[in-house]
Amino acid sequence: MNYKGLLIIMLVFFQLYSCKDAVAQPKAYGPTPSEKQLKWHEMEFYAFVHFSLNTFTNKEWGYGDESPELFNPTELDAKQWARVAKEAGMKGIIITAKHHDGFCLWPSEYTERSVKNSPWKDGKGDVVKELAEACKEYGLKLGIYLSPWDRNHPGYGKEEYITYFRNQLKELLTNYGDVFEMWFDGANGGDGYYGGANETRKINTLEYYDWDETYKMIYDISPNTLVWGIGPSEARWIGNERGRAGKTNWCLLRQKDELAGKVHYSEFMNGHEDGEKWVPGEADVSIRSGWFYHESEDDKVRPLEEMVDIYYESIGRNANLLLNLPVDKRGLVNENDIARLKELTAVIKADFKEELLANSKVSADNIRGNSETYSTDNLVDDNKETYWATDDSISTASVLFEFEKPTKLNRLELQEYIKLGQRVKAFNVEVKVNGKWQTIASETTIGYKRILRLPRVTAEALRVNFTESKSSLVISAIKAYNAPTLVTMPKVTRDKSGEITIEAEGDNIIYYTLDGTEPTVDSQLYSKSIKAPQAVTLKVMSYNEEEGVSSKVKTVNYGKVKGKWKVISSSAKDFKSADRTIDGDSNTFWTFGENNPDNPQEIVIDMKETIRIKGFSYFPKQLGHDLNLISQYEFYTSTDNKLWVKQSEGEFSNIKNNPVEQVKTFNSVKARYIKFVAKSGIDDKHIFSIAELDVQETLEN
Repeated sequence: MNYKGLLIIMLVFFQLYSCKDAVAQPKAYGPTPSEKQLKWHEMEFYAFVHFSLNTFTNKEWGYGDESPELFNPTELDAKQWARVAKEAGMKGIIITAKHHDGFCLWPSEYTERSVKNSPWKDGKGDVVKELAEACKEYGLKLGIYLSPWDRNHPGYGKEEYITYFRNQLKELLTNYGDVFEMWFDGANGGDGYYGGANETRKINTLEYYDWDETYKMIYDISPNTLVWGIGPSEARWIGNERGRAGKTNWCLLRQKDELAGKVHYSEFMNGHEDGEKWVPGEADVSIRSGWFYHESEDDKVRPLEEMVDIYYESIGRNANLLLNLPVDKRGLVNENDIARLKELTAVIKADFKEELLANSKVSADNIRGNSETYSTDNLVDDNKETYWATDDSISTASVLFEFEKPTKLNRLELQEYIKLGQRVKAFNVEVKVNGKWQTIASETTIGYKRILRLPRVTAEALRVNFTESKSSLVISAIKAYNAPTLVTMPKVTRDKSGEITIEAEGDNIIYYTLDGTEPTVDSQLYSKSIKAPQAVTLKVMSYNEEEGVSSKVKTVNYGKVKGKWKVISSSAKDFKSADRTIDGDSNTFWTFGENNPDNPQEIVIDMKETIRIKGFSYFPKQLGHDLNLISQYEFYTSTDNKLWVKQSEGEFSNIKNNPVEQVKTFNSVKARYIKFVAKSGIDDKHIFSIAELDVQETLEN
C-alpha cells in the first residue's frame, strides 16, 4: 500500500471515530448573557467606596450647599483601599465619583464644585485618578458611581442639566482607563440647594435622562462598560440594601415592563422566570449601617456572622456582592472595617478549603447522546467551559456521587452553564447515611452559582435530583465541602429596669465581662440575668464546648436605663402608647400623626434628671409593610421645660432603603427634657412611627 492510500484509510478511520462522539451541542434556551455580562458574573465580589464631602459633614446625603473647602483628607491612600480589597478576594472597586450633593472627586472642567477647589493637595488632586492607578497596580477593575441626581446644580430638572450630566460621563469614561461598571443610583429628584433656589424638584426618572441616548453614548465611548441601575440596564438592584437575594433568583427580568413602570422594586430580589432580557442581580450592602463614614459607627461594624450570612445570601444565591467600605476622614479604610473583612475572608477560605466530590465516583441517569463530551466528569473537572448535559427531551435527571468512605459535608455548590441560559426551576439534595437515603435540601433556581448551607452529615453517597427545568439540563459544576463550625455571637437585650438578658444559639454557653476586658473561658459564666441600671460596657461571647470554638466578642455599650423617663406631652391627641418609644424594646413602636396630617408632630420627654448629652438616636419601626419612616426632623433640649434650644435638624438620609438606627451628634449640653419633632416622612407622608428614642450621654461634667 502506498503512502497516499494509507493516508486515506487513516483519514476515514479518524472521521468514523470522530462521528462516534459527534453529538450536537444543546441549543440556548431563553435569554442568555453577553460576553460582558459573563465576565461580570465571574467577578462575584467587589468593593463599593463611599467617600466625598459627606465624609466630612457627617451626612448620608448632602443637601448641595456644603463648601468644597470641607474636603481635606489628611492621609488619603487609594493603594490602601486596593490592597484591602485585593486581600479580601475582591475583584474591583466602584467609587462614588459624584454623590447627590454634586461634589466631584475629580477636577471636572464643567463645575467648580470639585476637588480642584478643596484644600486637599492645594486643589491639584484627583481621587478617581489615584484609585484608577491603584486598581491597575493591584490587578483590580475600576467602577464608577455617578449620581444622576444633583442637589447642587442650578439646572437640575431642566434640559441643560442632561448635557452637563453627559459631559461628566464622558470625562469619567475617557480619562481613567477601562471602567467595568457604571453605577446609576435610583434616588432622583427631591429637595435641594439647586444653586440657591432651595426648592423641591421632581422629575420622571425613566424619561428625564433619555436613557436610551445616554446608554448609546456610554457604549460608543466604552463598549466594555456594563451599566447598572436606571434605564435599560445590564444588571439590576437586588431590591434592598441588606445584601440579600431571594432564594429563588432568576437572572431574567421583564425589562420592558420595568421601563414602563409596571415592576415594583421588591420583585428584583427574585427576578422574573418569564423575563425577556438577561439582567442579573447585584446585592449592595455596607459593612456598617451607613454608607458614608461616621465616627459614631466605629463600634457598629456588622457582626461576623451577619457578614457570612450576607455572603451566602448574595453570591450563594446567584447574585454579585457589592460590599461598601466607607473611607474615613483620613482617606483610609478604617481599621475596624479591615478587621471584620479579614475575619470574613478567613471564614470563607476555611469553608471552601477542600473540595470533596473530585475523587468520588460520579454517574447520572442521563447523559446527552451517551457522549463523553457531556459526561458527568465535567461536573468535577474545575473547568468552567465544560458541562454535563442531558438529551433535549430530558428536563429531569439525577446525579449520584459515591464516596470511597463515609465523608462529612455541609456545603454544596452548583453552577449552570449560563452561556446557554438559566433553566433549573427546582432540585433537591439527598444523602445516604447508614445505607438509607434522606432529603436534606429542596431548592429552586441555580443560575451562575448557588451555594447551600446544609446540616453536617456523614454520607456514603450524595444525590442531586433536578426535578423541574425549563429545558434540558446543562450543569457546569457541583462541589461539596465540610465547613468548620461558626459559633455565632449571643443575643443581648436590656429592659427598662436595666435587667440584661443574654441568649446563645443551641447548646452554646456564654462568658461575659463588665469591666471592659475581653471575655475568655475563665471569665464569668452567664447563668441568670444581670442587673445593670447604670451605664455599663458589656463584653460577651458564646462558646461551643464540644468543638472548643468560641464566637467573636460582642461589645454592647449601655447608658443609664430609661426606667424613670416619661412622655409628658405630644402634639398627638392620644399619646397613651407613646411610652413605647422609651421602653427599651425595639420591637414595640408608637404610630402617630393620623389625626393631624398637616403639621409637624412632636413628642416631649422628661428624663427626670439633668444629664450631659452629645446626641440622640431614632430607631425606626422594623416590622410590617409600611414602616411610616421619618425623613425630616428637629431635636431640642431644655433644663426647665420652658426655654428650648434646637440642637439638631435635618434629614435621615436614605432611610427608606436603609431603615436602621439613626444617630445624630452635636456639642454636648446639659438637659433634663428633650423634644423630638417629626417634620415629614418618606414619600411626603405625615404618619410616623418610632420604635425607640434615646440620647447619647457624655461623661463630661
